[in-house]
Amino acid sequence: MNIAIVGTGYVGLVSGTCFAEMGVDVTCVDVNEQKINSLLKGDVPIYEPGLDEMVLRNAREGRLHFTTDLTTCLDKVEVVFSAVGTPPDEDGSADLSYVLAVARTFGQHINKYTVLVTKSTVPVGTAKKVKAVILEELEKRGVNIPFDVASNPEFLKEGAAIKDFMSPDRVVVGVESKEAEELMTRLYRPFLLNNFRVIFTDIPSAEMIKYAANAMLATRISFMNDIANLCELVGADVNMVRRGIGADTRIGNKFLYPGCGYGGSCFPKDVKALIKTADKNGYPMRVLQAVEEVNEAQKSVLFNKLSKYYQGELAGKTVALWGLAFKPETDDMREATSLVTIRLLLEAGCKVQVFDPVAMDECRRRIGDVVSYATDMYDAVLDADALLLLTEWKQFRLPSWGVIAKSMNHPLVVDGRNIYNIDDMHAVGFEYYCIGR
Repeated sequence: MNIAIVGTGYVGLVSGTCFAEMGVDVTCVDVNEQKINSLLKGDVPIYEPGLDEMVLRNAREGRLHFTTDLTTCLDKVEVVFSAVGTPPDEDGSADLSYVLAVARTFGQHINKYTVLVTKSTVPVGTAKKVKAVILEELEKRGVNIPFDVASNPEFLKEGAAIKDFMSPDRVVVGVESKEAEELMTRLYRPFLLNNFRVIFTDIPSAEMIKYAANAMLATRISFMNDIANLCELVGADVNMVRRGIGADTRIGNKFLYPGCGYGGSCFPKDVKALIKTADKNGYPMRVLQAVEEVNEAQKSVLFNKLSKYYQGELAGKTVALWGLAFKPETDDMREATSLVTIRLLLEAGCKVQVFDPVAMDECRRRIGDVVSYATDMYDAVLDADALLLLTEWKQFRLPSWGVIAKSMNHPLVVDGRNIYNIDDMHAVGFEYYCIGR
């Protein structure tokens, strides 16, 4: 089977590579010539564990190809996936210009029945716009070529994207014809050996499922952060609360971990877009508006704890940050708490020393040299008046606290992910603050 995937970001490149791994002939398309040239040389432009090796192997074995021109492969493919970006506009709504550009190219050049599948996260109703653009282009050409549109939202977690694609909880496919359903069933048939579910729906429902899923997970995070903040005020322990409510089978224990706010490419963007979609339809999403407000406030929680400790006298203090990416196993800093924390610290007159196992280059690209980039986690704490943990990388879990205590000006740790034990930290001589205890 031959398919094309337009867009070589997390979703497009991981999806294309995994399809190739299962024997599909895949052409990955991107208008960014530098990115395609890098991929042709075997250089993967994103950090995702295991992806480099899989890309190289499938390219070497002739199942994975790269080009900047979709038209070069349209005649041989049966399915085109659109995995281009849908960044938020200034008002929070999803920018569909890239999605519609793919649809326009598709309509201008198809010569046989082909299915255009939207894999990007798009608002409900996008498929209608995509279909209208394709029909407009076919009418301009004066041809009547059959096609279908479909929706196949992704549920990949950065840092575990390959595993999520190869062994997913479910695959959701929105279609409006039997022919498209049969084609998508044939494409996903190799994965059925793993006994996971393919859920076929109408297209609007498939579009909504993705937003609703991310909004629910974001809601759980903000809910637990609200509970954690209240726990601190009333003397409760949020870890005990989390275990207590997580034992309720109606609730479950996933996404009940409090912290210093969620970030990344999905939750912030999708919550904003769903709120905006509701606004356009005259319905206020009051719960999600609160979810977003809680999260934005939570991104300042570590700075606020530090400022309270030093009674607002932060000017001249040296602060170490462990973790820059919004989560472990990725270099993605989109909407990361670290960016808010760094801004607040610099505005307060602090010197900031940072370390992240993979996101240092991304941080430098985003904010330049306004912070000091450490060579490792121990270099970051040298002469520091406080250590703030923002990303729970595994290598931060069992550091040599004796070495760190000797390196710091003051043994103060503010843990934004609750990965350390209070008693253990006090036993090694540290003043320790975390979330919700």
